[in-house]
Amino acid sequence: MNVHSGPALLALLLSSQLPGQPTRGLVDAHVHHNGDSAFLDKMIARLDAVDGTAFLLTLPKDLNQVQMAIRKYPKRLIGFGSIKLDDPDALAQVERFHAAGFRGLGELSGPLKSFDDKAYAPIFAAAEGHRMIVLFHTGIVNRSNPDVPADISVDRMRPTTLDNIARRYPKLTLIGAHLGNPDYAWAAEVARWNPNLYFDVSGSTLIKKQEDYAFFKSVFWWSGIASPHTPKGGPSAFEKLIFGSDVFGGEIEEFDREIERYRKMLDVCGVPPEAQANIFGGTLRRILTRAK
Repeated sequence: MNVHSGPALLALLLSSQLPGQPTRGLVDAHVHHNGDSAFLDKMIARLDAVDGTAFLLTLPKDLNQVQMAIRKYPKRLIGFGSIKLDDPDALAQVERFHAAGFRGLGELSGPLKSFDDKAYAPIFAAAEGHRMIVLFHTGIVNRSNPDVPADISVDRMRPTTLDNIARRYPKLTLIGAHLGNPDYAWAAEVARWNPNLYFDVSGSTLIKKQEDYAFFKSVFWWSGIASPHTPKGGPSAFEKLIFGSDVFGGEIEEFDREIERYRKMLDVCGVPPEAQANIFGGTLRRILTRAK
């Protein structure tokens, strides 16, 4: 069945599933707001179909608009402030977003220094103090204007840089977008020993790996293994993943497509329904509840 035709068809698809299917109560940790109120209406309709919630990544210029939308749809939208780590006003922006009721920061991208550089310590300390979640871009990044010079380096955004941040700020919840594409093994390994670090697998990965979804079992290898070399906790290593669609530029259909890709990958890897329910929303809902 094609799920690309809008919220009505998406709702029909989900209603045909068994009760308690993991996409009910979904939390999408990665939705870029494009500043268009019409986009927000479409996003709300998508979320209504799955009784879901989205982390809405919001530029400072759109803070007031999104704050009003959150007040109107408190069950559907959670604000994340999209700041630039090297902006001289960054720390003040963190405080403004927090004062406006935003629960996180991100997607952080394009730093002039490595993510774990001590120059960014005041920002991460403030986020930890406010119990905000921080979403980082990790791995390869697009180049939308190749004729325009840009001081951007994927080397500064490797998933390994999140290891040091997670250890320095143990009460800060971190999400690495894109599972470090293509450094998947490194992303999973740093998540393995950091209980406050998760990844989404949005972007191109589930497209390029669609013929080899079983590959991810080698990345999240420690499911059910009791050993000094594995963390104590949940039965599935895949629970270090959370759902993120990476909708941007108003491309709302990517929300539907990414749900379908996640479900196919998790099913191929034999991830049990209980773990899938955590990936699609349970984990983040618990984190949000604890952070209040």
